[in-house]
Amino acid sequence: MEERTTDEVAAIFAAAGDSVTVINTTKTSDETTDEYNDKVKRNVEHLEIIKGYKKVDGTTSIWTSESFTAIDKAIVDGKKVYGG
Repeated sequence: MEERTTDEVAAIFAAAGDSVTVINTTKTSDETTDEYNDKVKRNVEHLEIIKGYKKVDGTTSIWTSESFTAIDKAIVDGKKVYGG
């Protein structure tokens, strides 16, 4: 396995932003509460996985100067939705 490139890291961080958006979106009229809670939970889990990404050495984070403020808030807020 090779180290992730700068572009790959940027794409992963962008995907994290997409999950933040999903978590911060209210339930739509065409989804059940269970469906909404499951969607939020999947995205919270996605963010937690992304935050833990490491370099090939298995120890060093791939993250450098990225701000996780919005991601951390989305994780906390999302867990409140489904009781996580």
